[in-house]
Amino acid sequence: MFSVGLTGGIGSGKTTVADLFAARGASIVDTDVIAHRITAPGGLAMREIERTFGPDFVAADGSLDRAKMRALVFSDDAARRRLEAITHPLIRAETDREAREAQGAYVIYVVPLLVESGNWKARADRILVVDCPVETQIARVMRRNDFTREQVEAIIARQATREARLAAADDVIVNDAATPAALAAQVDALHQGYLQHAATMR
Repeated sequence: MFSVGLTGGIGSGKTTVADLFAARGASIVDTDVIAHRITAPGGLAMREIERTFGPDFVAADGSLDRAKMRALVFSDDAARRRLEAITHPLIRAETDREAREAQGAYVIYVVPLLVESGNWKARADRILVVDCPVETQIARVMRRNDFTREQVEAIIARQATREARLAAADDVIVNDAATPAALAAQVDALHQGYLQHAATMR
C-alpha cells in the first residue's frame, strides 16, 4: 500500500494535518499514539520499564510517569537509550501491525522523529513535512502543554533542525498562520496526488 511519512517539529500541527487526511480517507498510523498506548496502565512496555528504571517511574495508575521520565532522559543519554531499547521495538511492531490492517486509500505514518530515526526513508514512499517557524512552535507548545519557554526550547534543541526536515521532505505543508481553509486546501492538493500514487501501486 502507498505510504507517506508525516513529520514536523513539536507544535508544528502534525495531528491537525493527520486528522484532515483521515477525514479524506487515509489510514493514520500515529507512533505517538502507539507510544502512549504501550506506556498506559497494563501497556506492553510497562513491566520492562519498571524492571529497568524502578517503581518510581510508574505513576499511581500504573502508567509511565511521563514528567519524571522526561526529566531523566533529557539529562541522561544512557537512560534515553535504555528507554528507546524497550519502546522502539514495540512501537515498530505495533506500527507494522496497524499498517497491515489499514483499510484506507493509503497509509500515513505520523512520526515526530522521522528525520532523526534515519530509517523511515526506506519505509515510506514519500516524506511530508509540516513546517512552521520556530517561534510559532514555541508559542503553540507553551499554550497547549503549559510548558515554560525554556522547556520547549530544550525539546526543540533535541529534534532535527527545521532545515534538516525540509531537506528530507518530498512534500511540505506550511502551517504558520494558515486559516483552516488554507490548511485544508494544501491537504486536498496533496491528497489528490497521493490517490494517484496509490492507484499506480495496486
